[in-house]
Amino acid sequence: MFEGFWGNAAVLQALEQMLSQGRLAQTLLFSGPEGVGKATLARRLGARLLGHGELIERDDLSLPENVESMAAREKLPADKRNDDPMVVATHPDFLTFPPDGPLRQISIQQTRLLKDRAQFMPNKGSRRVFLIDHVDRANDQAANSLLKTLEEPPDHLVLVMTAENAYDLLPTIRSRAVPFQFAPLSREEMREFVRARGLDQPDRRIALAAGSPGRAVSLDLDAYDKRRTAMLALLRVAAGVAPFGTWVPLSEAIARSKSEKLDLYLTVLYGLLRDLLLLVQGGGEIRNEDIRRDLEGLAARIQFAWIRQAVARVDEIAMLIRRNIQKTIALDALIADLMGPGTPRPGTTVS
Repeated sequence: MFEGFWGNAAVLQALEQMLSQGRLAQTLLFSGPEGVGKATLARRLGARLLGHGELIERDDLSLPENVESMAAREKLPADKRNDDPMVVATHPDFLTFPPDGPLRQISIQQTRLLKDRAQFMPNKGSRRVFLIDHVDRANDQAANSLLKTLEEPPDHLVLVMTAENAYDLLPTIRSRAVPFQFAPLSREEMREFVRARGLDQPDRRIALAAGSPGRAVSLDLDAYDKRRTAMLALLRVAAGVAPFGTWVPLSEAIARSKSEKLDLYLTVLYGLLRDLLLLVQGGGEIRNEDIRRDLEGLAARIQFAWIRQAVARVDEIAMLIRRNIQKTIALDALIADLMGPGTPRPGTTVS
């Protein structure tokens, strides 16, 4: 049914059963980690219902033309984006509503457009399929507007929503959707996937992807290594292992890189903190095996409580991303928060 889809066999089986019995729910919620195939499966489901899968696959937001389009929209004034809400629709009956703008949010203008388009009858056949990708990024106004469509969806509409965490959604939205929880792929499934795709540096990709085939494919290892160098330096300064002066040129380089978003650095930070926790606690397989010696040296200088505090501070920054906080200010503040007594503070000259 969903040829070429990797992992989450239980989800596939449940969808197959719904389809075979003619009981497909009108509203579906696919939740799980980034890159495990939620939007991919939504497109495959659309192809099953509507045909012309080659057109629907062109809605894939990771395709270069779609990446360029979204990046170009980030530079537009807010009123321009509001006048022309973003929707991707290569197939007339399959519409994708992705996060839009520099903060990558689902806007009320998009959910209003969705409500209007939902009333249109199918161009061909009996169904229309709408995908709201990352519905957990809908602001309050957009979420409330969407709820009106969910309460009384047209008979011809199948609405698929994706989210990393279903509990970031309003309970009233969750209650109106049939939930499907996606899990990371097993290590063996990832090996098969990476081998089938012929990806370079397969062991590193498998380790860093953490069960996410989408991440394994999209991971730019050179860019990742540059971010990791910066974030490892940040942690070393914050732990008092290195002087603040070693962080300054890296911070300035991050500030100059306008295209590098803060969440890319936070993802690397989470991974490094996970590895440090495993090394401090003495168990588990780390993901950044190629820098084990550096991580072991840092792990010997910190304690569990420090890691816990670091994760909490990174969580706070992640929550503030949608408020468009500046990268370097956020990262400098993180260092200051984690520095222990006697550690030189930001701005202090270190001889």
